[in-house]
Amino acid sequence: MKKQIPVYDICNLQQANSGMHDFIAERFGAYLKRHSQNLHLAHRHSFYHLVLFTKGTGTHNIDFNQFTVKPNQIYFMVPGQVHSWNFTSEPDGYIINFSETLFRSFLLNPNYLDRFAFFNGISEDCVCTLPTAEMHKVVSFFEEILLQVTSGRRDLDMIRLLLLQVFITTEQASNFATRKFVPEQKQILLRNFRRLIDQYYRTARLPKEYADLLYVTPGHLNALCQDLLDKTAGELIRDRILLEAKRLLTNAEMSITEIAYDLNFKDNSYFTRFFKKYEGVTPEEFRKQLAQPAIQQ
Repeated sequence: MKKQIPVYDICNLQQANSGMHDFIAERFGAYLKRHSQNLHLAHRHSFYHLVLFTKGTGTHNIDFNQFTVKPNQIYFMVPGQVHSWNFTSEPDGYIINFSETLFRSFLLNPNYLDRFAFFNGISEDCVCTLPTAEMHKVVSFFEEILLQVTSGRRDLDMIRLLLLQVFITTEQASNFATRKFVPEQKQILLRNFRRLIDQYYRTARLPKEYADLLYVTPGHLNALCQDLLDKTAGELIRDRILLEAKRLLTNAEMSITEIAYDLNFKDNSYFTRFFKKYEGVTPEEFRKQLAQPAIQQ
């Protein structure tokens, strides 16, 4: 059996006798001390994950994009993303982990979290820096959430409402609020396209295949992607395949041939040409870059 990127379940990270099975709220410093060995290595979560920093410096790698850690910064991550930390000074703040079921029945909308851009799974949209006034508000929400957990109240409805205030305050304070208005129908179509890509990217490579599943024409789907993202539908499919290739390349025990087979390429050479064309290096060179140790201070 080949070793894969570690995938942590929320139960693996919970403190004993926490009394909550699908939710964790904790000060980041304490959380880091308990899990420091694991957090510095590339891993995935099977749950939603958000961190607000009040102090500390370093870097955070999310799906092979590096971000500089600094105070007043909040990170949002969805299940499946690969990430790792490298701190250069002692960090603190807040961390919240919650399962996909926490908001599933919220307001009778199982996809409620999709309305927030920072939960779209695109690493560039996962990080927000809060202005001072909004930072104070968000800190107060986190403190109230911690009080709910530590006092034994554990009122999930109150926790959901406090989290919702965190999400709305962050969205309004970020650059997402200044983006052009997009009709809800277009947003839903794009979200559904991305969900289908996540489900079928190994076998469905053509925009027409997704357009058929969405009951639209390929031209309409392509125009939507170019209008909202300045990318073609084909580029979104390609980017998802490339992202998964990078994720698989973090597994040193999986050969390039096995990765090509896993991603449904007809042979190793075709996969190598594809990867180099869009990443600029071969899979072997990319893997060597990953193997270079990060400088810890």
